[in-house]
Amino acid sequence: MALRTAGSVLVVFLWSVTVVLGQDGWSVTYTPQSICALKWSTVDLTCSYTYPSGYTVTTTLWFTKWGTGVEPKDLGQDPEYAGRLVYNGDKKNDCTMTITDLRERDSATYKFRLLTDQEGGKYTGEPGVTLSVTGLQVKVTGGHQDKTLTCSTTCTLTDNPTYIWYKNGQHLDESTSPQYKDSVSSNYEDSYSCAVKGHENLHSPAVCVQGESCMNVTYTHQSICALKGSTVDISCFYTHHSWHNVAEVSWFNKWESGVTKDLSLNPEYADRVEYHRQTEKDSTLRITDLRESDSTEYKFRFTTDDARWGSSFPGTTLTVTGLQVKVTPAAEGQKTLTCITTCTLTDNPTYIWYKNGQRLDEPTSQQYSSNTLVVLGHSVDSYSCAVEHHEDLHSPAVYAPKNTSVSVSPSGEIVEGSSVTLTCSSDANPPVDKYTWYKKNVTSPKASGQSYIITNIISEDRGEYYCEA
Repeated sequence: MALRTAGSVLVVFLWSVTVVLGQDGWSVTYTPQSICALKWSTVDLTCSYTYPSGYTVTTTLWFTKWGTGVEPKDLGQDPEYAGRLVYNGDKKNDCTMTITDLRERDSATYKFRLLTDQEGGKYTGEPGVTLSVTGLQVKVTGGHQDKTLTCSTTCTLTDNPTYIWYKNGQHLDESTSPQYKDSVSSNYEDSYSCAVKGHENLHSPAVCVQGESCMNVTYTHQSICALKGSTVDISCFYTHHSWHNVAEVSWFNKWESGVTKDLSLNPEYADRVEYHRQTEKDSTLRITDLRESDSTEYKFRFTTDDARWGSSFPGTTLTVTGLQVKVTPAAEGQKTLTCITTCTLTDNPTYIWYKNGQRLDEPTSQQYSSNTLVVLGHSVDSYSCAVEHHEDLHSPAVYAPKNTSVSVSPSGEIVEGSSVTLTCSSDANPPVDKYTWYKKNVTSPKASGQSYIITNIISEDRGEYYCEA
């Protein structure tokens, strides 16, 4: 039995939804039609649709913007939502979408759209669902002895939340009212903040009830997404009374029963941590050579002559990510390459693309369209991405299957009535998704899968076999 290998084909599947539509009776329902959600939280845009029989849906998508004369852009392909958007539909009538790590710029009207395989068979659910994203702020009103605190938002939070109040970072009270009036301290050292039950990690900034110099820590960023191997700065500002002398400052990320460990003394961060300051009331934690295990919450603490301060307030959550190139089908003969991360990189970076290790001048966006990634028979091109100012932190390269080979077990002479196993192997990134087996001069495939087992061999099985990866 003679065996040979053939050229390779990279096969990448894009998850899609298929339903049946008819001439009428289709609809999209949003419940509710408006949502007010907290910044950095997660929201479900609940959606359902109905359809009669007749047509086949070729595309389903959510969008926020629609230009004249063109189809709207699927948010699933928008780099702004990379790693934050999940379709939860059941492929029948549920079109619910989840958005995580909400930002204020996510505030928009979201609509669901269906495209079918027949001319004119397109439908958009109106009016959509309007999402407003808000942070929390504490507003102080009233006289010197009679203060009222209000946990303020830019929109009315959905689902009648329970508000939680904190004094100096310690739990104080809970109420369905956004206002707090009981025994507001006139102590110049006290600060107050609020949160919403179920989102206790999303505190408002703390405010001083009396004066402007109470004991307080405010972080520049509530969350940071940084590249593995890079350097990150985590900064904060702190306030205290002029008659307090600050004896010590430190950063930490682990605390148990009030006991904290200074990062500069932690062996896991040996030679990777530095503390910096520009004024008497700011501090920056610099971590170099970032690792994925560094992903956690970091807090600042300062110690005065009278007390320690800062550990009870929410700090900055750091997420460390690598780069990966995702390959999806685009137009005929093309592939869309997307430089993806597990979180959305801070500061809207500029992306850089490389072909066979050489930098491409264009484009500088998160996506790149290529018609040369896969060539039937052989493909030697590989693509990778990086971020400007971190050019040494490439993603792994993607490339079509190569070095395809076949092994035979058992080896040696094969006799009638016996069995043989043919195994195909090929180097590819993304890994080979599908192997297909063919017999020479036979059009239809013989089998699929990495191994092909021929049992009870007869003379008609004689021939040349090959696989495609």
